[in-house]
Amino acid sequence: MLRIVSLNLNGIRSACRKGFLDWIAAQDADVVCVQEVKAHDADLDDTMRALGPGTGHFHFAQQKGYSGVGLYARRAPRSTRMGFGCEEFDAEGRYVEADFGPYTVISVYVPSGASSPERLAAKFRFMERFERHLIELRSSGREVVLCGDWNVAHKEIDLRNWKSNRKNSGFLPEERAWLTRLFDDHGWVDVFRRLDEAPERYTWWSNRGQSWAKNVGWRLDYQIATPGLAQSATRAEIYTAQRFSDHAPLTIDYSIAA
Repeated sequence: MLRIVSLNLNGIRSACRKGFLDWIAAQDADVVCVQEVKAHDADLDDTMRALGPGTGHFHFAQQKGYSGVGLYARRAPRSTRMGFGCEEFDAEGRYVEADFGPYTVISVYVPSGASSPERLAAKFRFMERFERHLIELRSSGREVVLCGDWNVAHKEIDLRNWKSNRKNSGFLPEERAWLTRLFDDHGWVDVFRRLDEAPERYTWWSNRGQSWAKNVGWRLDYQIATPGLAQSATRAEIYTAQRFSDHAPLTIDYSIAA
């Protein structure tokens, strides 16, 4: 069995202070994908460099305290790749890829467009360029799973207040259509929704108001896989008993050899 956990940490040092280290150590994960590390290598101690299953591989942002992704693996990958070949967004630390032979795991952090019109425009540039990369990945013939914060709720079931958010980044028609195109036209699979079609399955809650207490959330975190790998998925869980971040960990088990 292959167990993959993904979590936007909203700061690795903050998440570790809130108990993430102890929790992940008990999960028996083979791969852990993290996003929004908000640190550079010099900021990490040994427990953060080899968190959970094993050694970490990181793509840090050039800007201090910003973005950054990581991937921890129980066994050493055959190869790793930092960035997907787009200078603008590779500078922001948004992509780390690890090839294990029978399968490839990627930790990705799609930009948020909520802070300003400029960042929304940047998000659309990312989406256009990243879609081309996803087409290339599909044509490679590899079994791939991309884990991370995609900053888009795909359907109305994926956020509580969908009616009032139709004009907000994260639920814009163009963003939702982009995900639909990845699934319907390019053959990627939303693994969680393949296993769980229930409502109120959210992975992110605003820190404003009582969003967490009232479960006024969004499903922004996904494991998106090629069909063969997605078909092998047997269990999915969004863990909400503890809070390490404004996001919740997403765990999926795949019935293939780790």
